[in-house]
Amino acid sequence: MSKKTEGDTSRRDFLKLAGTAAPAAAALAVAGGTAAEAAQPDLSSDRMQDTAHTRAYLDSARF
Repeated sequence: MSKKTEGDTSRRDFLKLAGTAAPAAAALAVAGGTAAEAAQPDLSSDRMQDTAHTRAYLDSARF
């Protein structure tokens, strides 16, 4: 068997890290706290909503 260097990682080491990182991330997300609320869209209009996202899209689509 060959010696491992400090920078050399194996698939097994990656799986150990991935197995412990996922539950930690889930616990952090649950303990995070505040929930975001989306604004209610104005469905009475037939036109596209004027938001920052639509403005950015329209600006990027101009030639």
